[in-house]
Amino acid sequence: MPITRLHTKARITAFGSFVPERRLTNNDLAAMVDTNDEWIVTRTGMKERRIVDPGVYASDLAVKAANDLAERHGVDLRPVDAVLVATSTPDAFFPNTAALVQARLGMHDALALDISNACAGFVSGLQLGIGLIEAGMHQRVLVIGTEVLSQTVDYTDRSTCILFGDGAGAMLLEADDRRDSFMASLSATTGDTEAVLYRRATADRIGDVELREDGKLVQNGRVLYKWALQQIPIGVGNILSQLQLHADAVDWFIPHSANLRMIEAISERSGIPMERTLTSVTYYGNTSAASIPLAISLALAAGKLKPGDTTLLYGFGGGFSQAALLLRWPELQ
Repeated sequence: MPITRLHTKARITAFGSFVPERRLTNNDLAAMVDTNDEWIVTRTGMKERRIVDPGVYASDLAVKAANDLAERHGVDLRPVDAVLVATSTPDAFFPNTAALVQARLGMHDALALDISNACAGFVSGLQLGIGLIEAGMHQRVLVIGTEVLSQTVDYTDRSTCILFGDGAGAMLLEADDRRDSFMASLSATTGDTEAVLYRRATADRIGDVELREDGKLVQNGRVLYKWALQQIPIGVGNILSQLQLHADAVDWFIPHSANLRMIEAISERSGIPMERTLTSVTYYGNTSAASIPLAISLALAAGKLKPGDTTLLYGFGGGFSQAALLLRWPELQ
């Protein structure tokens, strides 16, 4: 797994998030498919998820998260010179969702780029933003993870419809020669040629697997679960080993909130107790690229995440992709 120690001038300067008001509870799902609250909680740890109303899209949630960032921290977004949007549920293939967000936020001439890396997308966006700043190509990079997964779910399929929700989170990176945020980075992809987790676009097959025609999300949860339990603890250990740190040095572990039972097993195998693991899964479900920023939002609201805390963000999922960043949580204005 490629791991890089970071000494970068990129720093986190602002954060924001947004979730729709509409709640989809386990009891609501029990009225739609053969399930119940106990069955869902036992297997996933999920109690409810937020879902958008008809006519609301990923760009809408992204703009609301960015506006929340601006209001929280008194930031003028117009000087932002790059906006990176991580999403698996774009408004359209093109124009990209980032271009729609850029236009609505008044960031004229800023780079606008979508990142398609499923549940690792938000951390991949941060990694790309760090690179753009470190290379001197951009000074202010807005990274957003936004999803409307409820629009891709088959609500007759009990195995998937209980899992997914909608939401968005945003983080602003700026160049700062005096203070940095990031300590180490990991990026890796195994390559999924068996369509373990997919949503069809133009191809009718991946490898020998014929793809579902209606564009709904499809996953083999057992294969994903096994892969994550094998690979993520290895990645965590490799990052810490690279910096000669023990798991006790991590104040907060923030993995992708795929499934609470999966996270519990990953945390145990990584040597990081659940008391130091932050998730958004219980009340927001699996929100893919938005799950890590939503976990950060909940932790900030609860007063858990504090300046100087050593924090490990770890995105993983579709494509068998991984993206992780070890950082010191900054003091935000």
